[in-house]
Amino acid sequence: MTVVVADTGDIQSIEQFKPRDATTNPSLITAAAEMPKYKEIVDGTLLGARKDLGDAADPRQVAALAFDHLAVEFGKRILKIVPGRVSTEVDARLSFDTNATVAKGREIIAQYEGAGISRNRILIKIASTWEGIKAGEILEKEGIHCNLTLMFGLHQAIACAEAGITLISPFVGRILDWYKKDTGHDYTPQEDPGVLSVRTIYDYYKKFGYKTEVMGASFRNIGEITELAGCDLLTISPALLADLNQKEGELPRHLDPEKAKGKGISRIPMDQATFVKMHAADRMANDKLAEGIAGFSKALVNLETMLAHRITELEEQPEPAMA
Repeated sequence: MTVVVADTGDIQSIEQFKPRDATTNPSLITAAAEMPKYKEIVDGTLLGARKDLGDAADPRQVAALAFDHLAVEFGKRILKIVPGRVSTEVDARLSFDTNATVAKGREIIAQYEGAGISRNRILIKIASTWEGIKAGEILEKEGIHCNLTLMFGLHQAIACAEAGITLISPFVGRILDWYKKDTGHDYTPQEDPGVLSVRTIYDYYKKFGYKTEVMGASFRNIGEITELAGCDLLTISPALLADLNQKEGELPRHLDPEKAKGKGISRIPMDQATFVKMHAADRMANDKLAEGIAGFSKALVNLETMLAHRITELEEQPEPAMA
């Protein structure tokens, strides 16, 4: 019914669960980079960045370059395990800059292709701002496939489909978080507003024959996951994959393309003015998109700080004595 994707930068977890694809984001890469077992990847990337920039470069410059390469390094290792694709995210601080996002997407693909990895195995992950969607549209026309993330509203999904984006990641759990905080209400999986959002998007896509794949993301419990059985893909954290692995029973299909085609759904023509209007009217999407970009940007700053500290430590280590 559904392709399972691992939502992690932890290579050992991916080896354990053997998903088809894997997704990463700045927070996940930061968490993985802080694990002692990946010290070799981090140090090797930092020393490579130092070599590229020269001894005169400031540690923060080295760290910034190393971050660009680190996400790709994890991606390359992940692709040795998964048979499908890995999503690698563009710097979230570029989310409102179409040209800079396009340039960064091309850089990421160049790094993978320089390592002999086909662009067909990479999804460039971009925030679902209007500017990000337009960047994705440009990249898709160049044969660079994109995953539009931080998606909370139907307007974002429609704009992505009309831009020819390969895949979208509507965020289930973050939508639930917002509604629980806003209403003080607890939701069953069947009435979960994040689940309902993905169903709405899925039905809209299948009704009108869009090729863009729907990948539910950001789950808080396995009830949300099982309620979306039938979605094109679901990206799931190792902790929830472990919970699902222990569960037995019937798994009915809840999302079905043929049933969606028979639903009375009205088409919404999408342009920038409509997008801006719908986004302004959707308090939840407004709040969560801004919060998500800020969160990923903060994770990048934290990672760059950690990398700058680490390169300083590496440079202060004494040279090994000659035999």
